[in-house]
Amino acid sequence: MLRTICFASVVLVLAAFPLSIESQQVSENVAEHYLPPYDNPMITAERFKKILQESPITRWSATTKSSSKDTKEEPVKLNTTYTYRPEWPDPSRKLGTVSAVSFDKDGNVVVFHRVDRIWTGRTFNYANLYQEKSLGPITKNTIIAFDRKTGKVVYECGKNLFYMPHGLTVDHENNIWVTDVALHQVMKLSPKCSSDKPLLVLGTAFSPGIVKKFCKPTAVAVLPNGDFFISDGYCNSRILKLSKEGDIILTWGENSFQGDAHEVAPPNFFAIPHGLTLTKDAELLCVADRENGRVQCFHTSNGTFHSQYHSNTVGDRLFGVGYAPISGGQLFVVNGPENKNNHEVQGYIIDMSTKQVLSKFGPNGSQFSNPHDLAVSEDGSEIYVAELDPPRIHKFVYKNAALSDQIRGDEGEFDEFVVSKQRRRGCLLYGTHKRRHAWDFPTVKTDGFKLGSLLDRKHGFEKLDQNASDEDPDASTSILSSAQFA
Repeated sequence: MLRTICFASVVLVLAAFPLSIESQQVSENVAEHYLPPYDNPMITAERFKKILQESPITRWSATTKSSSKDTKEEPVKLNTTYTYRPEWPDPSRKLGTVSAVSFDKDGNVVVFHRVDRIWTGRTFNYANLYQEKSLGPITKNTIIAFDRKTGKVVYECGKNLFYMPHGLTVDHENNIWVTDVALHQVMKLSPKCSSDKPLLVLGTAFSPGIVKKFCKPTAVAVLPNGDFFISDGYCNSRILKLSKEGDIILTWGENSFQGDAHEVAPPNFFAIPHGLTLTKDAELLCVADRENGRVQCFHTSNGTFHSQYHSNTVGDRLFGVGYAPISGGQLFVVNGPENKNNHEVQGYIIDMSTKQVLSKFGPNGSQFSNPHDLAVSEDGSEIYVAELDPPRIHKFVYKNAALSDQIRGDEGEFDEFVVSKQRRRGCLLYGTHKRRHAWDFPTVKTDGFKLGSLLDRKHGFEKLDQNASDEDPDASTSILSSAQFA
């Protein structure tokens, strides 16, 4: 009798499987769509269990969530301290889906957009392979730099190179770092794309993986010494630190969608590490842990966990993160739409000392539709938000002109601080398992335990010459119709 029941169950599962696959084509964000690729040589659950056991950060199950706030009422109590500038940038320059924004060394606002490409349920198959290679690379410029004051185009580049742009950051030497989720690659471009070829390419074009490869990498953050971090990303759910030459220094992270279910997602677990920012004063790398609705911060020296930030006001989906050294440090974040809770889709400012949400910002006091990334100016006086749909870049200016005095105050060390909102041929120049959370865990500060010491550092990346040739408000537990993916 037992065998009969089991056989019937197998038949039912097999019969339902094609339907399950088809549903993946509707929403890329169901958890199974982000499983690691098949070349993973490690048993990730056992590997990471060992890391957690040997780390001082333990006993997560003993921690409980705080009482939830009214997600409809709390945002109403928040004031906005920024004014929206709808006239910026120049409306004559049309943009496609805007996936990322950063500042170059000259203070220009640099955006990454997809021109006519839209990420839908048909863009990738179940194995994370890009299904629209026949379209070829985007033939128009995908990287555009705008003057912060006038909104006029200063320069643009990046045509015939990308298929599905995602992350962008400009480093301290004006090099442009980008990620392309279709190519599964990370690229370093020369300042203003002055060279026809990338300076560095990591990963194998159109080939997702984990050994010498990436799987839909999302963002890059660059340290002053040239070492850099990559969030990888939609499938591998890990952070990598690499040398300026592109060699792996350490890697950490585990997929929240896999392995044993947790009452809350422990630190070091990610449900799509989606955005990165650096706090140079505190020497931290902060990660937008998208589907866990939180920001996790780690020591840049060795990848150990430092702190995390979540608010029920912000909600369960957090797409982008920036930082400014105001009053001891503030995080700037943008959330995303959800299907269950009525959270306002806004930008929010979080005090790193108290972990409280201080204020919010949105277009004309209203909400965003699908914000994807943001950048905060050097003095915290300007915020720029990249939005997928409608496709545009938003500008916000602080209401108080004396903000710079507030930033500096009695803390002289901030005077020379340069905010590192680290996010990403030819160049045309112009005249100018179920989602869980961990937001109530205590802050842990330790430099002693090195995650990289437990991981194989010999799995390097192929440095290629690039001869080859999301936003979804629907994420893992969110199902909204007529939305493109992230």
